[in-house]
Order: sequence, then structure tokens, then C-alpha cells
Amino acid sequence: MASVDPVLVVLISGILLFVLAVYLMLRRTLLAFSEGMREGNRRD
Repeated sequence: MASVDPVLVVLISGILLFVLAVYLMLRRTLLAFSEGMREGNRRD
């Protein structure tokens, strides 16, 4: 079995963590936005 380059593992792990963080941030933003829209429609 070929040896795995540790730099490559760290790089791929970092990219995956970054993508996960962006996904969670966008999800939280969109949920807060939709909640705000619902709250705004309820007041009118």
C-alpha cells in the first residue's frame, strides 16, 4: 500500500472543515431570514 502524504491529509481535512463551516453558516442565515420573513408577515 502506498504511503499517504500527511500534508495532503491536512489539506483535504481543512477544505472539508471549511465547506462544513460555510454550509452551517448559510443554513443558519437562511433559517433566520425565513423566520424573520414569517414574523414580519404575522405583524401586518
